[in-house]
Amino acid sequence: MTKLSVNINKFATLRNARGGNLPDVLKCALDCEKFGAQGITVHPRPDERHIRYSDVIALKPILTTEFNIEGNPIDSFINLVLNNRPAQVTLVPDAHNVLTSNAGWNTKENHKYLKSICRIFNSEGIRTSIFVDPDCDMIKYAADCECNRVELYTEGYARNYNINREMAIEPYVKASITAKECGLGLNAGHDLSLENLNYFAKNIVDLLEVSIGHALVCESIYLGLENTIQSYLKELNEI
Repeated sequence: MTKLSVNINKFATLRNARGGNLPDVLKCALDCEKFGAQGITVHPRPDERHIRYSDVIALKPILTTEFNIEGNPIDSFINLVLNNRPAQVTLVPDAHNVLTSNAGWNTKENHKYLKSICRIFNSEGIRTSIFVDPDCDMIKYAADCECNRVELYTEGYARNYNINREMAIEPYVKASITAKECGLGLNAGHDLSLENLNYFAKNIVDLLEVSIGHALVCESIYLGLENTIQSYLKELNEI
């Protein structure tokens, strides 16, 4: 079964918008675990506009499921990961001025750099994943960077799902086959939702994990957090 890792950034966005500690991000993470999530994902950015570095430090000792820290591997991020040793680190090439992640790595142009980063984390026993577009060449170069997994950037799939879902899924199917041929584990994330998740998971070979935050939190406003997490798990179980 594909695991569900809940990205809790949006809870932190809501907290930071008002100050104080409401909602309590640590409690939100623990509740996600209690309601069935098999992992917790955070994406700290240098400006700490949602998850703060201090949140990461506080979360590490209390989580009982898989902890995934994602972000651009600048020096402060590398130190944060090494000091807190999550199960997985996901390398994402987001620039300082982007609202949200908007592209995968060019693993060919950044091959030497990414390989050096993967070696740092691999040497500490931290599983590495590289965020990539559904491009078979980028996946092949990612494999040569010595990562353990790739995470497919699924915004394109989500954007085109209601237009032509067969067309939307096609490059991701090809990408998943390439990842398997390269010996890479496969994750996916970005704009997956209750509407489009089941079809994606049914059609992707050996999908290990999806990381979902924005849609899940938005749907929780209407359905409640526990019901929403159970609904996501139901979509993944019906494969």
